[in-house]
Amino acid sequence: MPSLIPDLYVILDRAAARGRELDGVLEGAIAAGCRMVQLREKEWPSGRLLPLAERLRGRCRAAGVTFIVNDRVDLAVAVEADGVHLGQDDLPPRVARPLLRPGMLLGVSTHSAEQARAAQAARADYVAVGSIFPTATKAGFELAGPGLLRELRPAMRVPLIAIGGITAANVGEAIRAGADGVAVISAVCGAPDPEAASRRLLDAIRTARAS
Repeated sequence: MPSLIPDLYVILDRAAARGRELDGVLEGAIAAGCRMVQLREKEWPSGRLLPLAERLRGRCRAAGVTFIVNDRVDLAVAVEADGVHLGQDDLPPRVARPLLRPGMLLGVSTHSAEQARAAQAARADYVAVGSIFPTATKAGFELAGPGLLRELRPAMRVPLIAIGGITAANVGEAIRAGADGVAVISAVCGAPDPEAASRRLLDAIRTARAS
């Protein structure tokens, strides 16, 4: 059974990495203490992505890190990923769940209180909410803000993950608003030193929780 440790959830994205190999970004995140990662690819077809997914999945398995595939239910099952993450335009959870192997995690991206509650009702294992802060990754998304985290926290029985524009400077605000953890793309993939960036985020998360 994969473990859900969402303190820092690093999303590996080729576009955000700006030509850098995702293997190196993953190594830095693991070295810093990240225990949950996602492979996100919006351009390559599943067949082309397969070798990369298999390689990253193997490294995560060796390190005891939970490995999630974004969007691609077929690819997640094929590489024996620990789970799949779905957006609002992907297969709905009720359709995707029967396609997964027993024990696989199912995460859902949401952008409103209504969507978040619906994802929980559909038996999502965790619910991501965003965009919490302005982000270039999804520039067209309406800003949800930390207020949505505060609104949802009392109603959520599954981990609540903040996403969108998260940095070491503002991650504490997301945690104090009620997030169980945060998902980041550019803050690690686009950082000159992914390991150092991951450490700063984890330190800031711990500080926010302690306060």
